[in-house]
Amino acid sequence: MKKIIKLLLVLIVMVIIFMFSSENDVKSTKKSDGIIIRTTEFILNRKLTDKEKELYIDKYVVVVRKTAHFTIYFLLGLFFCSFLKEFDFNNKKLLIYTILFVFLYACSDEIHQLFIKGRSGEILDVLIDTLGGFTSSFIYTRFRRKKL
Repeated sequence: MKKIIKLLLVLIVMVIIFMFSSENDVKSTKKSDGIIIRTTEFILNRKLTDKEKELYIDKYVVVVRKTAHFTIYFLLGLFFCSFLKEFDFNNKKLLIYTILFVFLYACSDEIHQLFIKGRSGEILDVLIDTLGGFTSSFIYTRFRRKKL
């Protein structure tokens, strides 16, 4: 049962990534901009003017988008590593297989985006995605080593 739950978590994250990647440029930008505006207004505890919105979006859009890439692939790496652990792989294999899986999924995700209106495939995003998966799997295997 644990294997099924862990596999489902991996698949859910993969579907979420696919859904985000399926959004066209306008929808994707609107989502990122909305996060920046709502977060800034919450922190400042006031509504922003249109000019302020533009300034904050320009300042933080790259950080927000790249952090989103890192975070979702951090989760994918964590869940995939945890799933593989159910098959009694040693830590080295867990790390290598997870990084390879995350890298290949990130590549497929960026290729997928080439077919979406207004989107593009970015090598930098593949690197950030892979770094997210590497980070979580590295932490997972280090924690697992100390736990055993």
